Amino acid sequence: MKAPTSPSTTARRGLRRSVLWSLLVLLLLVAQSLLVALTVNYEATHSQDEIEAIGGAAALQMRRELLQMLHQLQALSWSEPEATEWPPAALHLMRSQPELLRVERRNAELQATAFVDSPGHAPLFSLMSRRDLSVDTDQACLSAKRQASPRFSRSYFVPMVDGKGMEVVDLCIPVLSAGRPDGYIVGSLGLPLLLDVALTPAQAQRTEISLIEGDGARLARAGGPRGTGVFVAERLVDLPGTSLRLRVDSGAGRPSLIPNLTLALVLGLSVLLFVVVVLLARDVRRRAQAERALAEALSRRKAMEDSLITGLRARNLDGEVTYANPAFCAMVGFSLDELHTPVPPYWPPEFVEQYRQRQVDRLGSVLASQQREGFETVFMRKNGERFPVVIYEAPLLDGQGRQSGWMSTVLDVSAQRSMEELSRQQQERLQASARLATVGEMASLMSHELNQPLAAIASFATGSLNLLESPDAQTLPMLHQALERIAEQAERAGRIIKSVHSFVRRREQAREILGTDLLIEGVLPLVRLQARKSGTRVEIDLPRRVPHVMCDRTMVEQVLINLSRNAIQAMETDTPLEDRVLTLRVRQHHAQWVTFSVIDHGPGIAPEVAAKLFTPFFTTRAEGMGLGLSLCRSVIEQHGGVLDFTAAAGARGTKFRFTLPAPRQAESRAPVTADS
Repeated sequence: MKAPTSPSTTARRGLRRSVLWSLLVLLLLVAQSLLVALTVNYEATHSQDEIEAIGGAAALQMRRELLQMLHQLQALSWSEPEATEWPPAALHLMRSQPELLRVERRNAELQATAFVDSPGHAPLFSLMSRRDLSVDTDQACLSAKRQASPRFSRSYFVPMVDGKGMEVVDLCIPVLSAGRPDGYIVGSLGLPLLLDVALTPAQAQRTEISLIEGDGARLARAGGPRGTGVFVAERLVDLPGTSLRLRVDSGAGRPSLIPNLTLALVLGLSVLLFVVVVLLARDVRRRAQAERALAEALSRRKAMEDSLITGLRARNLDGEVTYANPAFCAMVGFSLDELHTPVPPYWPPEFVEQYRQRQVDRLGSVLASQQREGFETVFMRKNGERFPVVIYEAPLLDGQGRQSGWMSTVLDVSAQRSMEELSRQQQERLQASARLATVGEMASLMSHELNQPLAAIASFATGSLNLLESPDAQTLPMLHQALERIAEQAERAGRIIKSVHSFVRRREQAREILGTDLLIEGVLPLVRLQARKSGTRVEIDLPRRVPHVMCDRTMVEQVLINLSRNAIQAMETDTPLEDRVLTLRVRQHHAQWVTFSVIDHGPGIAPEVAAKLFTPFFTTRAEGMGLGLSLCRSVIEQHGGVLDFTAAAGARGTKFRFTLPAPRQAESRAPVTADS
């Protein structure tokens, strides 16, 4: 049998229950009050968001109208002031844009030469002369002249015949003639009329819109009801030369409590107890999940940053390093503690001042926060080794969206630069080998060409010796003539050897501005060697005004020789002797590009060969290496040009064309070299 409870125990339990019920009632009251407050706050926030949206739309509409007005007034500036169509065009514009009250033509001294007033309104300057109200307009026009772009003036008050007056803002557009200022177009806009187009009819019935000054003084207003001042939105309409503050004031007051309180009581009395428990449980569970997810995310991010082979670096707004991942520390050889210095230790001493100035310019730039492009620079390892890096920087934002520094991604490109240099050297060796191969193929032609001057030298030398055996007065002129012939033939042989020697040994590492005639003359001796063997005629087609190009002379001459040799060989078998003509043509059809053409009368190129023509090591000749056309295309593409081929204009033949850049006008005045 259960022992009876004592009165003191019962009293304590009753007190405990009373306390619990009191706490429960207090909880209900607090919860209901909070629910009502939240509902009212929600309604107020919703109303404020609505008025903010209306304000944003009104500011956007006003800016759109003003910019449209700017473009239409610019169209008027294209006509001459004396043109008969200008006043009708201005009247038509003012009928379609009622907020435009007056359009003026002004000369370069800001004097009004012609004007047109809006037919839908009273003349704007009927009570006060235009000259008395031109201070702000003159300042806007002077600013437009300096900026070479349209500018708006500050607003000013114009008295009207109805006794009220109107706030007006002027738009000044400079008129240019032959690139020089030649006057202005000035349009006067009524601010109250601008406000009428900023709101829709439905919005105008519920809100008041006005333009205010910096001290809160109202310049103009529109809309149906007077604003209550409860829900207000302000927007700044930025215009070239000035800014307008737009205020939108709702005509509705604070939300009514009666319907919100009824809704709060119904919801609170029905689901409050259950919702409180559920919400608490869900809140605890979500908090635990969020903390767990946050810890996992931090751990995962730390693991990812530590495993990256790309360097990460964070800097504050003063440029000091605040964080670096292990890859960055390994890249420069400094620990994170060693990086916390005003001057980063990985800056080379010879570049410290230059880097400091670059950092000041970059961190202080307004546009730098929007940049995402990488830039290349040089860092120094702890052992003093310099190495190139590419840096990509982005703003580092805190939880409130404010910029607290910069986050950088650093890439070590030293290996890439080494590979590029190795590739460049290999390309040069391959091109040199191709030139040697070309000269090797011409060796037999050189021997044939040299035999003729050497045989002539031997004949004239023998004749000279015979004349010396019986010298007299008549033999001296003949001996003099024979010696001249020996000198001419020796010079001819020397030119042949010198042209081949220059082609093999010359390798300039810079691009230069050259006349196209010099390029053609440089390859003609070697081209004619090949042409004489097959009986081919060489024709040069240059314009009267020889164009110039910016190029690597040796490499372009190699391209011309390879294409000419291929053209001559294409005509050796199937082309009749009288049709064997090689044409070297130069034309400039574009200001920036010069076109070279190598034209033959051979059998053409078969489609199956054309598909693989520029493939390395592809050749149709047994003794060929298959590198000529591939190297030619590489050389032309390195110059920024294009190499292609088409059928010749006649019944047969092929035309190879390539383009080279023409020098700019400033470059063509003096010889300038550029790195390849």
